[in-house]
Amino acid sequence: MADRDPVPLPAEVRAKLAELELELSEGDITQKGYEKKRSKLIGAFFPQAPGMDPPMGQERRTPVTPSSSSRYHRRRSSGSRDERYRSDVHTEAVQAALAKHKERKMAVPMPSKRRSLVVQTSMDAYTPPDTSSGSEGEGQGDGDGEEGGDCEEEDGGGGGGTSSSREGSISMEHWISRAIHGTSSTTTTTSSTASSSSSSTRSGGSGAAGGRLADVLAQHMHISAHHHLRHHHPHHHHKTENHSAPPDVTGYTNSTANAATDGIQVERAPGGGTAAQRQTPKYGNAELMETGDGVPVSSRVSAKIQQLVNTLKRPKRPPLREFFVDDFEELLEVQQPDPNLPKAEGAQMVAMRGEQLGVVTNWPPSLEAALQRWGTISPKAPCLTTMDTNGKPLYVLTYGKLWSRSLKVAYNLLHKLGTKQEPLVRPGDRVALVFPNNDPAAFMTAFYGCLLAEVVPVPIEVPLTRKDAGSQQIGFLLGSCGVTVALTSDACHKGLPKSPTGEIPQFKGWPKVLWFVTESKHLSKPPRDWFPHIKDANQDTAYIEYKTCKDGSVLGVTVMRIAMLTHCQALTQSCSYTEAETIVNVLDFKKDVGLWHAVLTSVMNMMHVISIPYALMKVNPLSWIQKVCQYKAKVACVKSRDMHWALVAHRDQRDINLGSLRMLVVADGSNPWSISSCDAFLNVFQSKGLKPEVICPCASSPEALTVAIRRPVEEGSTPPGRGVLSMQGLSHGVIRVDSEEKLSVLTLQDVGSVMPGAMMCVVKPEGVPQLCKADEIGEMCVCTVATGTSYYGLAGMTKNTFEVFPTSNNGAPISEFPFTRTGLLGFIGPAGLIFVAGKMDGLMVVGGRRHNADDIVATALAVEPMKFVYRGRIAVFSIMVLHDERIVVVAEQRPDSTEEDSFQWMSRVLQAIDGIHQVGVYCLALVPSNTLPKTPLGGIHLSETKQLFLEGALHPCNVLMCPHTCVTNLPKPRQKQPEIGPASVMVGNLVSGKRIAQASGRDLGQIEDNDQFLFLSEVLQWRAQTTPDHVLYTLLNSRGTIASSLTCVQLHKRAEKIAGMLAERGHLQDGDHVALVYPPGIDLIVAFYGCLYAGCVPITVRPPHPQNIATTLPTVKMIVEVSRSVCVMTTQLICKLLRSKEASAAVDVRTWPPVLDTDDLPKKKPPLLYKPSNPDTLAYLDFSVSTTGMLAGVKMSHTATSAFCRSIKLQCELYPSREVAICLDPYCGLGFVLWCLCSVYSGHQSILIPPSELEVNPALWLSAVSQYKVRDTFCSYSVMELCTKGLGLQTDSLKSRGLDLSRVRTCVVVAEERPRTALTQSFSKLFKDLGLHPRAVSTSFGCRVNLAICLQGTSGPDPTTVYVDMRALRHDRVRLVERGSPHSLPLMESGKILPGVRIIIANPETKGPMGESHLGEIWVHSGHNASGYFTVYGDEALQSDHFNSRLSFGDTQTVWARTGYLGFLRRTELTDASGERHDALYVVGALEEAMELRGMRYHPIDIETSVIRTHKSITECAVFTWTNLLVVVVELDGSEQEALDLVPLVTNVVLEEHYLIVGVVVVVDIGVIPINSRGEKQRMHLRDGFLADQLDPIYVAYNM
Repeated sequence: MADRDPVPLPAEVRAKLAELELELSEGDITQKGYEKKRSKLIGAFFPQAPGMDPPMGQERRTPVTPSSSSRYHRRRSSGSRDERYRSDVHTEAVQAALAKHKERKMAVPMPSKRRSLVVQTSMDAYTPPDTSSGSEGEGQGDGDGEEGGDCEEEDGGGGGGTSSSREGSISMEHWISRAIHGTSSTTTTTSSTASSSSSSTRSGGSGAAGGRLADVLAQHMHISAHHHLRHHHPHHHHKTENHSAPPDVTGYTNSTANAATDGIQVERAPGGGTAAQRQTPKYGNAELMETGDGVPVSSRVSAKIQQLVNTLKRPKRPPLREFFVDDFEELLEVQQPDPNLPKAEGAQMVAMRGEQLGVVTNWPPSLEAALQRWGTISPKAPCLTTMDTNGKPLYVLTYGKLWSRSLKVAYNLLHKLGTKQEPLVRPGDRVALVFPNNDPAAFMTAFYGCLLAEVVPVPIEVPLTRKDAGSQQIGFLLGSCGVTVALTSDACHKGLPKSPTGEIPQFKGWPKVLWFVTESKHLSKPPRDWFPHIKDANQDTAYIEYKTCKDGSVLGVTVMRIAMLTHCQALTQSCSYTEAETIVNVLDFKKDVGLWHAVLTSVMNMMHVISIPYALMKVNPLSWIQKVCQYKAKVACVKSRDMHWALVAHRDQRDINLGSLRMLVVADGSNPWSISSCDAFLNVFQSKGLKPEVICPCASSPEALTVAIRRPVEEGSTPPGRGVLSMQGLSHGVIRVDSEEKLSVLTLQDVGSVMPGAMMCVVKPEGVPQLCKADEIGEMCVCTVATGTSYYGLAGMTKNTFEVFPTSNNGAPISEFPFTRTGLLGFIGPAGLIFVAGKMDGLMVVGGRRHNADDIVATALAVEPMKFVYRGRIAVFSIMVLHDERIVVVAEQRPDSTEEDSFQWMSRVLQAIDGIHQVGVYCLALVPSNTLPKTPLGGIHLSETKQLFLEGALHPCNVLMCPHTCVTNLPKPRQKQPEIGPASVMVGNLVSGKRIAQASGRDLGQIEDNDQFLFLSEVLQWRAQTTPDHVLYTLLNSRGTIASSLTCVQLHKRAEKIAGMLAERGHLQDGDHVALVYPPGIDLIVAFYGCLYAGCVPITVRPPHPQNIATTLPTVKMIVEVSRSVCVMTTQLICKLLRSKEASAAVDVRTWPPVLDTDDLPKKKPPLLYKPSNPDTLAYLDFSVSTTGMLAGVKMSHTATSAFCRSIKLQCELYPSREVAICLDPYCGLGFVLWCLCSVYSGHQSILIPPSELEVNPALWLSAVSQYKVRDTFCSYSVMELCTKGLGLQTDSLKSRGLDLSRVRTCVVVAEERPRTALTQSFSKLFKDLGLHPRAVSTSFGCRVNLAICLQGTSGPDPTTVYVDMRALRHDRVRLVERGSPHSLPLMESGKILPGVRIIIANPETKGPMGESHLGEIWVHSGHNASGYFTVYGDEALQSDHFNSRLSFGDTQTVWARTGYLGFLRRTELTDASGERHDALYVVGALEEAMELRGMRYHPIDIETSVIRTHKSITECAVFTWTNLLVVVVELDGSEQEALDLVPLVTNVVLEEHYLIVGVVVVVDIGVIPINSRGEKQRMHLRDGFLADQLDPIYVAYNM
């Protein structure tokens, strides 16, 4: 499309403009003269207005399509956009708004998408409009009626507007400019005036705006010129080579913002002419990017994020002052009204009375009476002519036939259904009328049949499928109305879906109904003596009209007989209907304006209705105009879209004459955007005899029936009213006739005056129905007989809608009669004309300002390229997020649009809506064509669309979220308070008035026989002598049978051999480090004790995974190198693996230290066993990767090792007679200690179950526990999860196999993180049936400085769970709340503190002690603390305070180790074994994992938990921060089409629950989030992978 950038003005023109401004401001020149000179000056620099073809003369351009056969079809179907929202002026306003946006250009990062996702919306998805469904498929005529304003109607194939379809409506912007300039030229314009008027509108119209435009342009050039200077630095080029980043579609600096908008003007050297030149984007400018800390980055992702950060630096928040308090302390900012905002200043409005309803003598006393009269007096008079799809009359229904057939229907309804004693239908019962839109005759017959039988008809749409979008709600309405019979036509009955047996199935949500076909041939003749009782119109219900609410529920509006009759009389009077007039109707005759004019009022006046079915309009959009000519019709009832289609197609016709029309009723005249269709239509058809005063817009609603209608006037009387209102004013609810911003105006046409016999007032839309001021917009209310009386069966809602008593300022009601709310927003203008500005249903209140969904749809549709939106199908609705409404725009995109198109269109729409409505769009989603749920008439089913969006089932193909710009009510970022000094807070053992948070396990107690040994190697030798045949270890295989076992003496002997081998083959000295690379099992234990016997220091290392050598082997190599191992011991198999081809590809195999294979051991034992001289020397090294991805090895001395084993022995009461089942990885931490050391120390038997075997047989661990009658068992979270997921459905079969867990006393999860309450609870619940006691399940807590601080022992109280307030936790405060209260977070105690361990909670910054129930770092003092980190690089000094820290005040002597975890202590009501009150330790999370955002501390797990809950397809989630942006990575278990559904849901939940805006949402495949052996997420690894572009994500969304 042509570039529409304003051309930069040369300096001299700018100077002249400034002079002009001055002259005007000082009054030296008139406004008109100023305009003239100014447009002359600027004229040369403004391109012709977009899309203005010279009118008429040009041939229509058909879009270029692949084949000529499809050309005709496409031209018809792809109708540019929804005509209900067409307005050329608005289009220009949007263009201008976009042009204004260019100066504050946003380089928006484009989302990245996996290839497979991009391909899916190719041309194959393009299905031609659905015309196959015959009679029912047509329709959608009144889509907007039931939609609540936001719905769109596609123009199902009728007259697609091509680019030239817009030319007819030039007079419109001419008119606007006239309204603006106050000139009064004639309406017939030629293209030259059109373009000049449009250019003057675009150039700002008034001086101030023009001047501003000139300044803007000046800024433009200024900015861009600089950038390019920086680019062409010679140095810049040679750097580019190193960055081989792939070419990217988005620009990084604003010099290459080609993705977001069109381009930037660059001023050439002075005097170089004014031609705008476009700079080509230079790729490789990633090196211009720097991260937050000034480090250059080159990867694509980081550059995009940086770009995003740059867009966020521009503050978009209005200054806010006050807050409202949410619950207690969380201060969400609330929008305060700005004192400068427009306020209503007028006097209080006066209720308007319509003219008297004049009673004409021959008006019938009821509609049935009228039918009887015409049916008997003039039976041959035509009542209704129906057209077929070729436009030929199908048949003519005369008044005589209508009368006789209706009688037949009435008789059969009352007498032929059910039995004589028990008729199925009695007078007053409700029956459904189910007729297709092409059969008005059958509908009329059935409707009047019901009236004659005094049965209440409920007309509804034909249900097409069992799952039709709104049909369930319709079913609910039928059920609540007690409908048991559905009347339908023969053809329709045949077309309904049938079951194999030929019965009509029950539709979803419907009551059981009997289908009754109303064709005469199926009915029996009424007997001669039977006659219906025809009464005068009374208070009985005549019919029920259905209405779809904003939320999708369907209500039934009941209309009484007297209301129905009075309404017909009022219409007859306002429209001056006379007998035998001909009226052409295009509207849906089942409800609303179509029903009132073409079924009810027509019969009252014996008029002849020509009914144009929707299917005919699809084929021939001109059909209604041809019928007006053919039948010389006086009246036609249409919608603005029918006028629009006629415009598009009118060239094919020469001999059209609309001179006969005296009234053209525009049924959606209350839609503010109908005015442009009316104007354009008049402009073209005035030459064909259409008189301007014929166009009569009307306003109506299901509740209030016809609210207002413009009367057909005599020629030459006053022209209709126009209002050009400021959108800004409207959003504050006030009427401001014109705004300086020519862009954001809404032009309204009046919808005539109040109905005869009615009174109208306007009340405030919210709260008490108080009268508005004269210049205020409100909801219109009418007081008349002719309205609905109730919502069927809903007394409360009825009271609020149909029984409203508007009050004046002093609170007194203005009338003793109740008013009915119309659901329309508007005001009463001068001369009593009524203006409608929108519908209550489409109202969205964002930040205290009101926006109408229709207006936003109109703006979005005016954005170029207009063809982008498939058939103008856009839905706009709001969702509540964080206490305010947020606007969501969903559009169907053309099947052939590219990623680039859609992204460009989206960014323009955002800017246009921002520019014109000054409101941010929260989410913009594009879906493939034809995928949004439809109403029965083909419009978009709005509430269903919203429902799908909120459930994450919309499956968009593109999403753009802008929470940063929209969400302005986040709580203020927290400012940290300075800490209180030590002296003032410490009194005895109280800190700030609270007990110091400290606790300790019990004393280690007296020494037992094996405790006299200082070294484990001595304990083993002692056991080999005293109990040589006692089994210490049993290893199980995946079948649950014993793979191998070890007695004390076997272990001792094999360890001796290993020691001999080390001395002989390895030539090792005392203290050498040996890496043990073994699978979990017996060999590992043997090798460990062999090292101790030889005086070497063992390091256990997880062997590489044979299927995944490339990623697992480097870690092995790294540990071997970092631990300075002089030799590697392993099995023969792994030995081969280390030397394999794959291994040499992954690491440098030549640098391995000597590898000893221990499968064949030497026969002779070593000369003598090594005895360490000093218990403080190293026993072993423990290497582990922390959750943050750091590899850290800690040193364990002999003393610490023995103390550790002793502590566990006491806590778990371990003795030689005990059996313990262990299902853990034996490489580090408590897992290693339990697997290798405890049995030797305490003498109990360990049943070893390698966790990897559970993948083959998930029941292995629990079966072993049951089979060996184990009382104590240890596992990891991964094992627990595997059992929960893998055995969840098998508990019954396990039970039948005799699995029994009732003996389990403790089942401990070994972990280094906050306990996973949800997992442990679901595990307990699942296996409760197998006898597992819920209190047996608990967790332990260890970390690098101390491998086990807490561990639930056998005695002692059960672990407790508390609920803390998550919001207080972010401020490092602990506030206990009740279970289930909002924002509560369950925390489970991490087991009991081990014997010999002391704990204190300290402030991580000041190192002062904390009071109880305060969050701080857990510090630990114990005999089994590790003695320090083991690292090569000698940077122990950095972490030395991890192992020997002292408090800054209080007890400053004790040496503590810092765990790096935040937690708190709380004294419980429970008592310990010793009788003391028990202190519980709660771990909250690792300090280095916690994220500081907006001054608050967030723990990733809390955000992840919220995210996982939002959608069933999210299986795992991990979050991290990058340059202050929150990045959320989710694993998707589902089709890639669902990926984009997750983006809004994730953003919503994090906003709602954590008050954080997600910066980037990354959707990846299952298994991408790395997890370590303990089942902990490795978030930092993930972050590195993301920034290095290694995740292969399905979709990455950058929230703006």
